[in-house]
Amino acid sequence: MEKLDLPQGTLDLLVLRVLAAGEMHGWGIAQRLNVLSKEALQLQEGTLYPALYRMEAKGWIAAEWAQSENNRKAKYYSLTKIGRKRLDAEKEDWDRLVGVVAQVLHNA
Repeated sequence: MEKLDLPQGTLDLLVLRVLAAGEMHGWGIAQRLNVLSKEALQLQEGTLYPALYRMEAKGWIAAEWAQSENNRKAKYYSLTKIGRKRLDAEKEDWDRLVGVVAQVLHNA
């Protein structure tokens, strides 16, 4: 599948959705999005980590250092209560936007 550029603001929604399944380190989040998108989303560190830091500063996710599967120290991210509410709101907004865009595209 061809690599896609994400529309502004979409990355937060996708990261929050992935973290809804459980805590994960940054590389794991990138890999999970890659797998779920059938390799259409290949996030670079320069894209993912600033988004993670921004979401952490907003209180949507929490971070904690721990040992990874390969015995390295890694920062694990998890969804907070505020983040779960944000995910629900973002999903609603996304679904509404997709419906409106589809309506215009198919009826114009």
